[in-house]
Amino acid sequence: MTVRTLEWVDDHIDVVDQTALPQWRRVALRTVDDVVDAIGRLVVRGAPALGVLGALGVALAARQHADGDLDAVRADADRIASARPTAVNLSHGVRAVLPAVERGPDAALAAARQLLEDDALACAALSRRGAALLRERVGPQPMVLATHCNAGALACVDWGTALGVVRALHGEGLVRMVLVGETRPLLQGARITATELVALDIPHRVIVDAAGPGLIATGAVDAVVVGADRVAANLDVVNKVGTYGLALASARAGIPFVVAAPESTLDPVAPDGVAVTVEERDGAEVLQFGGHRVAPAESTALNPAFDITPADLVTAIVTESRVLHRT
Repeated sequence: MTVRTLEWVDDHIDVVDQTALPQWRRVALRTVDDVVDAIGRLVVRGAPALGVLGALGVALAARQHADGDLDAVRADADRIASARPTAVNLSHGVRAVLPAVERGPDAALAAARQLLEDDALACAALSRRGAALLRERVGPQPMVLATHCNAGALACVDWGTALGVVRALHGEGLVRMVLVGETRPLLQGARITATELVALDIPHRVIVDAAGPGLIATGAVDAVVVGADRVAANLDVVNKVGTYGLALASARAGIPFVVAAPESTLDPVAPDGVAVTVEERDGAEVLQFGGHRVAPAESTALNPAFDITPADLVTAIVTESRVLHRT
């Protein structure tokens, strides 16, 4: 995986369209409206990638308002930051670039590009740290790892968080198999994580989400490693819906449940997971499949995009600079 998920090219933001995967397609985001739409439709998704897109989006707004209308830039920044409510990295990326806007579009772009490079370095560092932790907890033998959703290079810039840990372990010959939860309803695991694992030549099998806890209970899994969209001050973890069940099963089975996330995903303002707004997405994502209705016309859907894993179910949270445990 040498391609970058998103980058600045000439006068626009160039991104991998994650809605098209496993087919590869890149699209150009030329306006703030394009950026907001890309976030809402999950053209770009994954907490670290959203943070970088937020930063680049502010730089784009600064160029579009090169006349120095700072109020207009700030209004666009607010639109970007609120495009999805749960992943804290998005607002973090926006806030990181806003102070540079006063120095002009070039300064804003330089700040955004620095955030992009920082993300790549952070993910590589946390991947090594997470691999070392799992070697310590599981032992120096090839492991069967389970993961959920997509926390690889395509959720970041060019390395990954949870899948970055898998990638680092694979480089040491310590991955026997990765079990990939399909991640209903949009199949980020089957479409995106599996695509990355194929490219990395890492052995894997895709499983339905409901199979994960049962496989953990049978002893078929050595450890679970996932990413996060937000980590609250008390270390509750907000991640793709379905994560909580894997954490419960891991605690019951006595295997490590490790969360890999950069420092930018930690939110000291949210006291706990309950304080975080969990995005509810369009019910059509659940009621339809492949564009065809699969539920009765009279049925409606409840479609939370995330769930909350209490801190006491988390073995450790690994960032680029430390390993966090609940005390």
